[in-house]
Amino acid sequence: MLDRRQIIAGMGTLATSAAFPEGLWAAASIKVDDASALLVIDVQNCFLPGGSLAVKDGDQVVPVINRIAKGFANVVMTQDWHTPGHISFASSHDGKKPFETVDLKYGKQVLWPDHCVQGTDGAALSKDLTIPQAELIIRKGYHNDVDSYSAFTEADGKTTTGLAAWLKARKLKRLFVAGLATDFCVAWTAVDARKAGFETYVVEDACRGIDTQGSLAKAWADMAKAGVKRIQSGDIAA
Repeated sequence: MLDRRQIIAGMGTLATSAAFPEGLWAAASIKVDDASALLVIDVQNCFLPGGSLAVKDGDQVVPVINRIAKGFANVVMTQDWHTPGHISFASSHDGKKPFETVDLKYGKQVLWPDHCVQGTDGAALSKDLTIPQAELIIRKGYHNDVDSYSAFTEADGKTTTGLAAWLKARKLKRLFVAGLATDFCVAWTAVDARKAGFETYVVEDACRGIDTQGSLAKAWADMAKAGVKRIQSGDIAA
C-alpha cells in the first residue's frame, strides 16, 4: 500500500521496466475468461483535460479502455464521489494549498483541489466511455471525514466498499485494472486487490499517472512488491 508519508518524498528517477524482475511481468496473450473482471478506475471529467485535477493525457486511456472492455463480460467502474467541503480538499483547511499535506486521524493526507463533488459534471464519468455491459459502479470518498483512493478500502484501512465480497460472490478471481491515476487510485486498488486474494494485472497503457515527486515510481514498486502484474493492453487476448 502506498504510504501517505512517502507519497511526496523524492524518489529519484522514474522506474523503468529493467527495475522489475522478469517474474513480476505477466506473460503475453493473457486469456480473459468468465472468472476475469475489468476494473475501470475514476475515468471522470475532473481527471480529464480541463478538469480541476486533470491527469496529463488522461483522455488517452479512454479508447484503450473501450477496446479492451469489449472482451470482458464482467466490468466494474468506480467514481470519486466527494461531499462539498471534503476533508481531502485544500480549500477545507485554512492556509493550505493543493498538494500540501496535513495529519488526520488516519494518517498523512495529501490535499487536493476540489474535485468530483457529488452530482456535479466534474464527477460524471467520461461521456466517451462505451462500456454498456458494466455491471456495477462503486462510489468512493463520500464519507466527509476520510479520503478513499482504493476501490476496496477507504484510507483509514478499515472501512470497506463491499467490492471484494461482490466479486467473490460471482466467483471472479482475476482482475485487470485500468484508469486514473496510476500512482493513486489505480495503485491502491491493485494492492488491495492482491490483499483480498485476487490475481491482479494493471494495464499500463490504459492508465496515466500524476507523478508528484516520484509517486509513480513508488507506486509501481509497491505494486510489484504486492505481486501485481504489469501488462500492456496488447497482452490481453479476449
